[in-house]
Amino acid sequence: MPLVCLVALFILAGTIPMSGQITTIKSAEKLNADSILQDYDNRPFFGIYRDNYFTVGTALNQKPTKFNSDVKFNISFRHRLTKSILPFHTHLFLSYSQKAMWNVFEESLPFHDLNFNPAIGLSKLIIMKGKLVGKASLILEHESNGRDGEASRSWNKVTFSAAAYILPEVMVHAKTWIPIIDGQQNKDILRYNGIFQVGGQYISRNKRWVVDATFVKRKGWDLSFNTTVNVGFRINKKSNQFLMLHFYDGYGENLLDYNKYHCRLRIGLLIRPTFFSDF
Repeated sequence: MPLVCLVALFILAGTIPMSGQITTIKSAEKLNADSILQDYDNRPFFGIYRDNYFTVGTALNQKPTKFNSDVKFNISFRHRLTKSILPFHTHLFLSYSQKAMWNVFEESLPFHDLNFNPAIGLSKLIIMKGKLVGKASLILEHESNGRDGEASRSWNKVTFSAAAYILPEVMVHAKTWIPIIDGQQNKDILRYNGIFQVGGQYISRNKRWVVDATFVKRKGWDLSFNTTVNVGFRINKKSNQFLMLHFYDGYGENLLDYNKYHCRLRIGLLIRPTFFSDF
């Protein structure tokens, strides 16, 4: 029995660091965490927020016509207002996204709908064991189409989002929101635009391919989702520009038609953030 105890103590001694080692490891981890935060804080304050893209396509569930074929593009950027100096090493930022549905195949090329999405938020990098593993954010968002009367659509959200790398090539993300619906013409928007979303992103090891999928759960107990799938191929190894295949299936693709079903496939150009994609 004493021999067994001695062997057990020897194993424990070899696997559990002494107090001095623990201090050294923690100090190294803190140094790495500080280095990551410093690297992030030294990045440009102004940059891309969500994916920016310009695509053209048509309906998959109907015969293509000039009325169900269009251009869809998204412009999105953010500006950090502070470095990671706020409580819990958070930083404050402003963002602005604008999505457009453009009927370029109709006479006079009218814009069908424009959606404006300004926001202000707090964001925190998640660092574990000296490695950057994800990001969490608390955001106050407004979204509207800037129109009046029967065509007016608007709502506000307090959003909680998180993203994490489970592998160097794979990131998963989730987002939920507390809605504040002020639009008189879209009181039932949660039924179509959802209450939370989940998704994932894969980037090939050579950084040439990116695939992401986002599923927005519509309100209700049934398995009803709005689905977005993007496939991108990097045009040049030194750029962040991709040839893009964009698929959308569900409701809420734009605010004006939030309660109308769309199933469309588009192709175009994608410009991605070099650090984190937001969804």
